[in-house]
Amino acid sequence: MTGQRSGAPDGAGAEPSPALRRALRGYLDHLTVERGLSANTLASYRRDLDRYLATLAAAGIADLATVGAGVVEAHLARLRAGDDDHPPLAVSSAARAASAVRGLHRFALREGLAGADPSRDVRPPAPPRRLPRALPVDAVVRLLETAGPVTATGDGAPLALRDRALLEFLYGTGARISEAVGAAIDDLDGLDSGEAAVLLRGKGGRTRLVPVGGYAVEALRAWLVRGRPALVAAGRGTPAVFVNARGGALTRQGAWTILRRAAERAGLPVDGANAVSPHTLRHSYATHLLDGGADVRVVQELLGHASVTTTQVYTLVTVERLREVYATAHPRARG
Repeated sequence: MTGQRSGAPDGAGAEPSPALRRALRGYLDHLTVERGLSANTLASYRRDLDRYLATLAAAGIADLATVGAGVVEAHLARLRAGDDDHPPLAVSSAARAASAVRGLHRFALREGLAGADPSRDVRPPAPPRRLPRALPVDAVVRLLETAGPVTATGDGAPLALRDRALLEFLYGTGARISEAVGAAIDDLDGLDSGEAAVLLRGKGGRTRLVPVGGYAVEALRAWLVRGRPALVAAGRGTPAVFVNARGGALTRQGAWTILRRAAERAGLPVDGANAVSPHTLRHSYATHLLDGGADVRVVQELLGHASVTTTQVYTLVTVERLREVYATAHPRARG
């Protein structure tokens, strides 16, 4: 058995052995043929594993059967720390590299190339939990109002009424963009009764009935009565609530363009990490409900989440907001 210098830097000049190269080719073939991974994913795995084989070669290891857990742990730790030849990897990239390494060792065990899997108990780095970004209420109001007035008249009125109705609908129901553009006229109920609701079709074929707020109802009425008929007349007829300028059903991309234009007019970011997206309104809907005292289980039902665990991430957003308010408002919040 060759010596294992677990602290050796990866790529110290030694070439991976033919046995290691064969194992890598076999694993990549397995991913291509049996798992059907995309070309981009395969290229990333190849880069990750080429670097891993360089680590093994530098440690004097010529066979996957002789790799110990310490070598795997040291390699993954080095990915996060960086070295003279490589900058530190982001957590997401390091997690992908860990997945590639663990997959290679599972493959080697299954194919009889090794008698054990040294990576079995090595945990990949957990990606950072990204909190959903919610807009303040005043920013949402500014966004909605710049989309177009519900009293719009003239040649551009139909599109202005549609844009306002769409954004009011997204924020007023918490609908996903796919649910909004997939909504049909028959899915709307009670717009004239004071108990308006919409049937939304979510992920996994799940449906839910969601109340529609008063502002969204007003915008929808204006759109359905004074805007939509003019546009639908130019098309072949569609049951979709929201249609494009040619009378066909509005697409996700079309809805995104509407939001982007409104965000630009409202002075909100449309590029970068804080860019406003259709999902931003869904995040804002959930966060503002919880800020107002709604029970997390109720918000779960309104959002159509299969598990309350998914919804609970929004409670973290509200806690962060409370911390910010406390830190700036309480006279003894800071020492």
